[in-house]
Amino acid sequence: MSLMQKFLGATAALALTTGAALADPAIIFDLGGKFDKSFNEAAFNGAQRWADETGGSYAEFEITSDAQREQAIRRFAEAGNNPIVMAGFSWATSLETVAQDYPDTKFAIIDMVVDQPNVRSIVFNEHEGSYLVGMMAAMASETGTVGFIGGMDIPLIRRFGCGYAQGVLAVNPDATVIANMTGTTPAAWNDPVKGTELTLAQISQGADVVYAAAGGTGVGVLQAAADEGILSIGVDSNQNYLHPGQVLTSMMKRVDNAVYESFTAGMELEAGFNVMGIGNGGVGYALDDNNASLVSAEMQAAVDAAAAQITAGELMVHDYMSDESCPAIDF
Repeated sequence: MSLMQKFLGATAALALTTGAALADPAIIFDLGGKFDKSFNEAAFNGAQRWADETGGSYAEFEITSDAQREQAIRRFAEAGNNPIVMAGFSWATSLETVAQDYPDTKFAIIDMVVDQPNVRSIVFNEHEGSYLVGMMAAMASETGTVGFIGGMDIPLIRRFGCGYAQGVLAVNPDATVIANMTGTTPAAWNDPVKGTELTLAQISQGADVVYAAAGGTGVGVLQAAADEGILSIGVDSNQNYLHPGQVLTSMMKRVDNAVYESFTAGMELEAGFNVMGIGNGGVGYALDDNNASLVSAEMQAAVDAAAAQITAGELMVHDYMSDESCPAIDF
């Protein structure tokens, strides 16, 4: 064998080894960072669970501006990562473009639909889970007034608020639901100071339970609620531990499962549309030692019965995103 043949053989072997190493999955977090204690952190937990269970490794990136989106996806696609998971609806436009350029790479996007043959679109029935925690809020409230604080004012977040209001009114038709959004730009996801201000304003109007669906901003909501001695409701991740005994529950949106299942499927990830709701464990409410004293047996029985009705199709929770209207609240 000539020296050139040996060199070419070694180069080919190195390329194969490198390619295998770069077949790791990747996850790209949305604005707010992977430790936002909410949506992004749920995605991180799913990736880490996969790594812990399989011994595998994954690539990750936290963007700090919208301008980084397309470049981040392309960087991982060029590196050979597969599949590439994006946490958040804001990735849709960039993914629509990039996915076409890398037909052999599998992508998954959470909270938005991208119709490409190599993309899995994962969405959640947030209105269903929000309905359940709305019921709990109404049952726990002593004033008959509860609050909702959303992050960026978009249809997706109004879906949370609308489902919540429907659950509240199902328990107490005379209840008052106060709703505020943090802002109209992506900065609304990471503004705990604004979350605090909105919470205090709602408390001044009589709210004694406040539900936050606002990413990192929600940390300020939960803190203000705890400081003022009222109850709060967390979102996405189980946030009960942040203020034990003062977080009534958390509306669990199993973003962690979406990431875990995508990583597990690997390069066999199926493209298409996937909906995660109450029936398949995609959304629900959190019950643990941190909030057990707040959730009565009556409350739990009522919420579980409603969940069973939703799963059976006997109870339909109106989806704000179906027609951008809500029968229970005005935004």
